[in-house]
Amino acid sequence: MPNWVQDAVWWQVYPLGFVGAERERPPDGDVRHKLPRLLDWLDHVLELGANGLALGPVFASGTHGYDTEDHFRIDPRLGDDADFDALVDACHQRGIRVLLDGVFNHVGRGHPAFRAVLDQGPDAPTAGWFRLRWPDGPRPGAEPEYDTFEGHGQLVALDHGSPEVGDLITRVMTHWLDRGADGWRLDAAYAVPPAFWASVLPRVRAAHPDAYVVGEVIHGDYARIVTESGMDAVTQYELWKAIWSSLNDGNLYELAHALGRHDGFLDVFAPLTFVGNHDVTRIASRLTDVRHLPHALAVLFTVGGTPSVYAGDEQAFTGVKEDRAGGDDAVRPPFPATPGELAPYGAPTQRLHQELTGLRRRHRWLHQARTTPLHLANRQLSYATAAEDGRLVVVLNLDDAPAEVPAPGAGEVLAGAAEVRGGATVRLEGHGWAVLAG
Repeated sequence: MPNWVQDAVWWQVYPLGFVGAERERPPDGDVRHKLPRLLDWLDHVLELGANGLALGPVFASGTHGYDTEDHFRIDPRLGDDADFDALVDACHQRGIRVLLDGVFNHVGRGHPAFRAVLDQGPDAPTAGWFRLRWPDGPRPGAEPEYDTFEGHGQLVALDHGSPEVGDLITRVMTHWLDRGADGWRLDAAYAVPPAFWASVLPRVRAAHPDAYVVGEVIHGDYARIVTESGMDAVTQYELWKAIWSSLNDGNLYELAHALGRHDGFLDVFAPLTFVGNHDVTRIASRLTDVRHLPHALAVLFTVGGTPSVYAGDEQAFTGVKEDRAGGDDAVRPPFPATPGELAPYGAPTQRLHQELTGLRRRHRWLHQARTTPLHLANRQLSYATAAEDGRLVVVLNLDDAPAEVPAPGAGEVLAGAAEVRGGATVRLEGHGWAVLAG
C-alpha cells in the first residue's frame, strides 16, 4: 500500500447526484460543465479533517454512471477534460488526493463495443469482449443472449478472460492516473476474477507505483481476494453492518465479534472503512436511535483501516435506499452550490466529525491499530485500540441510565464525555460515549 494512504481520510461524492445532473445522457450531447461546482466544496473537505476526494462515476454513461459508454471521456452532464483537470489541480494544490470509480465489470448497452456486436453480429471485432450466446443461424442484426451484472439487462458483463479486455482496462486506469488521479475504486470487484486484477494491476503500477487501488467487495473472503488480486484493500462491509445493527439491537457482542475479524483483516491489509456510502441507507436513517450516531462514528475513527465519509453524512443527512427504480435517489441528492448554503441543523454532526478526524490525525498509528475488548455486555462496551506507537480506550453506553464501565488504563478524555474513576472505571451518562487516552 502506498505510504500516503496511512493518513488518508476520504470524503466520498456521487458526482451526478451532487451536481443535480440529468437522469439520462442529454440527446444533444452538449457539455453541461457542472463538475466545477465541486471546487467550492474543497475547503469543506479540509475543514472536515479529510484529505481525499473519492469520486463516484465521472465517465460518459447513459444514466446513473455505472453503465459506462466511454471510459476515456468525462460524462458531458458533468463537464469535459478541462473541468476534470481543473478539479484535480485544485485538489492537489490543497493536498487532497483524488480517487476515481472504475466500472470494469460491465459496460452499458450503449457502449460502442457492444453496439458493434449488435450491428455486425459474431464477426464484430469486439465480440470477444463479452460472454455471448448466439441464436441458431446468427446474422447481422440478431441479438445474442449475454451475461449481465446481477440481472440488469442494461449492464453487459465483460469477459475478463479476454486479453483485449485486460488491455482496455489497463489503458483506462493508466490514462486517468496520467491525468493526475491518485487511485481507483474498483466497482463490483467481487464479480471479477481476482486473477484478472492480478494481470492488470502490475501493468498499471509499472507506470504509477504510488497509486492506491481498493475493490468494492461486499462479502466473501476479503483477505484471499486482496492477496490473489493484488489490490491494496477492499471495502469493509462486515464492520459497516455490525456497527449499525449492534447499536440498533443493543447487542454489542456483534460489534466485538466484528472487531475481532477486522483485526484479522489488518494482518493482511488495511480495509476501507465507512458507516455510509452511495449504495446504502444513510447512517442517520439506519439507526433507530439517532443518539447513537456518535457511537458509530467513534468506532469508525478509532479502528484500523482507511476511513471514508459519504458526503452529507457529516451533516446528518437522512435518506433510505429502496429496492426499486429510482430507489437510490434519496441517498444521492443534489447539494447546494456552496457549503454556506447548508442548513444550520447539521452543524453539530459536522463538529463531531471534526473532533474525531482531528483525534485520528493526532494518532496516525490508528491506521494499523488492533482492538482488545476490556468489558463487554449487551449495551456497554469498552475496548482498547492500540499499535506500537500508542493506545486509546473507547467506551460506549447504549442504556438510558448512566453506567460505570470497566476500562483499565483509561486516562484523559480526548473526545466525548466521561468521568474517569481510578484509572479502571469510566462513568458515562445515558447513551454516552468517550475516547480516552490509554
